[in-house]
Amino acid sequence: MTKPAQRPLLLTQGDPAGIGPELTLKAWLQRKEAGLPSFAVVADPDHLARVAQAYGWNAPVQAVETAEAASIFDRALPVVPLDTTVSAEPGQPDSTYARSVIESIETAVGLVRSGAGAAVVTNPISKHVLYEAGFGHPGHTEFLAALAGRDDGGRPYHPVMMLWSEQLAVVPVTVHIPLSAVPSALTTEVIVRTGRIVARELRERFGISRPRLALAGLNPHAGENGTMGSEDAGIIVPAVEALRADGIEVAGPLPADTMFHARARSRYDAALAMYHDQALIPIKTIAFDEAVNVTLGLPFVRTSPDHGTAFDIAGKGIARPDSLMAAIRLAARLSTRSVDA
Repeated sequence: MTKPAQRPLLLTQGDPAGIGPELTLKAWLQRKEAGLPSFAVVADPDHLARVAQAYGWNAPVQAVETAEAASIFDRALPVVPLDTTVSAEPGQPDSTYARSVIESIETAVGLVRSGAGAAVVTNPISKHVLYEAGFGHPGHTEFLAALAGRDDGGRPYHPVMMLWSEQLAVVPVTVHIPLSAVPSALTTEVIVRTGRIVARELRERFGISRPRLALAGLNPHAGENGTMGSEDAGIIVPAVEALRADGIEVAGPLPADTMFHARARSRYDAALAMYHDQALIPIKTIAFDEAVNVTLGLPFVRTSPDHGTAFDIAGKGIARPDSLMAAIRLAARLSTRSVDA
């Protein structure tokens, strides 16, 4: 097999009317001072060349086969061409280019699973644009799980979304569902399954020999002994006990309003929150520009910047590439470790 250092990371196109093309070009332009590993982007080369020209950036774009990417990375942005051409205006979302977004993700995942690429780094997509074109998945993570297929036991993979930064790592146990649906979706089984995946991948990919997990309560004050809801005692406490029985170090359920200050964060390696905003509000407050979205539980490494398409600033040249560059660095780190393991 090709050595990991020789295999490029594969960036997806993302929504071409969003800030993804700008961020990709900026990451390549800042590759040396940022110390980025080699990467290629699965996109329409002509579209990226037009974006670079519009900004007046000296960012040559070169269509390549995946194996050639590392050798030309220093002198040009390597682009694995799509079959679909892309015509998109910054800040103007349009379902007519949805096929190219999907093709980019499918191609990147296929190349990584074949061993040609080291990891997938996804640029932001607009779900409503894809929905208009008939996209049948709730989001990026669920689509990636579908592309992963089934494990050796014939079971579908259970993807887990982690938002990671040097200061904090959080995992929402329930993700893209309405807040009103969280209590019925939250079960002891799903918490235990999520906790096991997080602990395993903290060991195997992040190199933490004995991971420490903290579980947030669902209700204010973690239910206040049942006076503010029964879910904490009836659902989360049994999950904590089951994870401890597996030998995993777990604390909780803890009141979510006191879990994320600096002293509290020093006591755990990852926090499991019960719903989307309970996880994402603290990390976006603490590390908005540096946080990375990592999908755990899949047979390949996938990272992504922790922000959306930002249509409102697309085309203005002001988007910051910090989170994308952090995603690239983390993908390189995790993919190298997963091959070594």
